Amino acid sequence: MSISIVVDASDFGDVFRKLRPLTEFDEVELMSTIGALGESQTRRRIEEEKTGPDGQAWPPNLQGTPILVETGQHLLYSIAWTASATEAEWGSTWEYAHVHQAGMTIKPKNGKALQFQLGGKFVMAKSVTIPARPFVGLSEANRQEIMDVVSDMFGALQ
Repeated sequence: MSISIVVDASDFGDVFRKLRPLTEFDEVELMSTIGALGESQTRRRIEEEKTGPDGQAWPPNLQGTPILVETGQHLLYSIAWTASATEAEWGSTWEYAHVHQAGMTIKPKNGKALQFQLGGKFVMAKSVTIPARPFVGLSEANRQEIMDVVSDMFGALQ
């Protein structure tokens, strides 16, 4: 008694052709696309949406002016991205961005009070609390946008 197994590999060409995009794609291009999209999403959040990634509206400021864009737009103009073959990263390069992302209570270093102008008036305060207005992060809609980009990229390669 003998057993014979015959494998016909003639149809594998189509299978390998369909699998090729999953193994032979430009990783840097994909990550660069994701980084640029993340930057765009963050800018949109600052300029238009005025909500954190969790959907919570930012607390208004005391002057009632547009939030996070008034003073020279340092935050908005500092949003940037970088990418490699393995990751995409975006956020702010501005040294005070963390204050807006996480919030902060500012107290005087020297002296008994902070002194500053607010709305054209001179103000003295023992401390000032800047509420958190998170602008970096991914909302569910942001995640879906990124997944759509990835799906489109692999779909276009087939």
